[in-house]
Amino acid sequence: MKGRANMRECGVLMPVSSLPGPYGIGCFGKEAYRFVDFLARAGQQVWQLLPLSPTGYGDSPYQSCSAFAGNPYFIDLDELCAQGLLKKGEYERLPWGADPARVDYGAVYRHRFSVLRAAFARFEPYPPDEYYTFCFLNEDWLDDYALYMAAKGQNGMKSWLEWPRELRLREPGALAALARTAAGEIAFWKFLQFQFSRQWAALKGYANEKGVRILGDIPIYVAADSADAWAGGSLFETDAEGSPRRVAGCPPDYFAKDGQLWGNPLYDWAHHRATGYAWWVRRVRHALALYDEIRIDHFRAFDTYYAIPAGAATARDGVWEQGPGMELFEALRRELGQVPIVAEDLGLLFDSVRRLLKASGLPGMKVLQFAFDPDCDSEYLPHNHPENCVVYPGTHDNATAAEWLATAGKKELAKARAYLGLTKEEGEVKGFLRGALASPARLAVIPAADWLGLGAEGRINTPGTSAGNWQWRAKPGAFSPALAGAIRRQCAVYGRGPAAE
Repeated sequence: MKGRANMRECGVLMPVSSLPGPYGIGCFGKEAYRFVDFLARAGQQVWQLLPLSPTGYGDSPYQSCSAFAGNPYFIDLDELCAQGLLKKGEYERLPWGADPARVDYGAVYRHRFSVLRAAFARFEPYPPDEYYTFCFLNEDWLDDYALYMAAKGQNGMKSWLEWPRELRLREPGALAALARTAAGEIAFWKFLQFQFSRQWAALKGYANEKGVRILGDIPIYVAADSADAWAGGSLFETDAEGSPRRVAGCPPDYFAKDGQLWGNPLYDWAHHRATGYAWWVRRVRHALALYDEIRIDHFRAFDTYYAIPAGAATARDGVWEQGPGMELFEALRRELGQVPIVAEDLGLLFDSVRRLLKASGLPGMKVLQFAFDPDCDSEYLPHNHPENCVVYPGTHDNATAAEWLATAGKKELAKARAYLGLTKEEGEVKGFLRGALASPARLAVIPAADWLGLGAEGRINTPGTSAGNWQWRAKPGAFSPALAGAIRRQCAVYGRGPAAE
C-alpha cells in the first residue's frame, strides 16, 4: 500500500451510488464532497469504491459494458446546470424513485438519459477545446466504446452477439457506415465520458487535498456484452463468429451445489503473453489515472481459473486452467513501476494462489466474518493476519456486521463473542469493528453501513442472486460530525490515523 511507511491506516468502503442525494442515485455532486469532508474529519486516509464503470446485468458494476468507461449515472446534474447545459426544471421534479434509501434503477434509467441528452443538445454546437483533447487522449478505448453504444441503440439494446454479422464481426464497411449514420449518437456517448472524467477528476483532486486517497476496484473479467469483448477479438477465447468458446465461473461448493456460472469470456492468455500483456498494461494504466490504488477482484484467477464450456447449463463441467501468474505482474512493473494493487484473494485458494500472492508482494484481504469457524484456527483471525494485508469486517458481498451477528450460527457467534470480548454494554457491532481495527493489518477498511450500525437494509450485494442488489443508499445527514468524531477516536486508539481532536 502507498502511504507513509509503517503507518497504520483506516478507510471506509462506500460506493458512489450509495451516497445520499436528490436524483435517484449517488453522484459526484455536493454530497460526495460532504462525504470527503466527513472522511477527513473522521481521520480516514482511504475511500474505497466499487467499480465506477457503467452497471450491467442485475445492475452490477462487475458486469459492465466497458472496462474503461465511467458510469453516466454519476454525472452531477447540478454541475451541468451550472455550466448552462441544463435547467433545474428539466430534472429536479422528475420521479427518481419512491424510496430515497434505495436506488430505483428503472427510474434512473428512464429519466437520466433523457436529461443528459438535453444537456448534450446544448453542448454539441460549441464543444470546448478540452473536449477534443479528452477524445484524442482516450481514443484507444473511447472510439470503440462510443461505436458500441451507438450500435446497441440501433439494434434495440440487444447483446452485440445478436447484431447483424457484418457489424458483429466489425467488418470495415459496416463500421464506416455506422460512423456515418450514427455520428450524433457517437458524439453523445463521448460527451458523457468527457463530463464523467472532468467531474471525477475534480472530486478526486478534492479528496487528495484533504489527505484522502482513492482505492478503486477493477473486475478481473469483462462482461460478455461489452465494448471490450466486441472489439477485443483475439484477447479472448472466441470462435470464428466472435462467440465465447468458454466462460468464467466457480466450481460447485458448500454454498452453490451447481457452482457459479458467471458467463464472462475468458482471456486467451497465450495471446496476452505474446503481446507483452499490452492490454492489461493499458487497463491498469487507465485505472491508475482514476484512482490512487486499485483492488483487483478475483485475484486467484491469475494463478488458476475455472473454465466452463459456453452454453453449459451449470458450472459443474468446468476445468481448472493455468493463468499468467507472475509474468503478468512483472510486465506491469516493467511498464508502470511498482503498482499499488490490493489482491482480492478470497474464495477457494490453492497453495499455488498463496505462493503467487507471496511472490507478488501484494497485500491480500482478510475478512473478519470468515474467521470464527469453531473447528479451526482460521487464517482470518486477527492474530494470524500479516502486516501486509487489508482487513475488513465484511465486504460488499457480505452481510453487514449487525446482520452477521444476528444470523451467525450458535457456535460461530460464541467463538466471536469470546475472541473479541463482545458485550452489550459496548455494543456488539462496535466490538466487532474494534476487532478489525486491532488487527496487525496495515490498512483496515470498514464499510460505511457498519459505522452506521445498519442491519440487512444496509447490505450491498448477495452473491448468487440477481435481484435487490446494489441498491442501498445512506440517508441524508447520516454522516454527521458526531459520527466522524466517534470514528476518529476509535481509530486513534489502534494507531490508525491522527489522534482524536
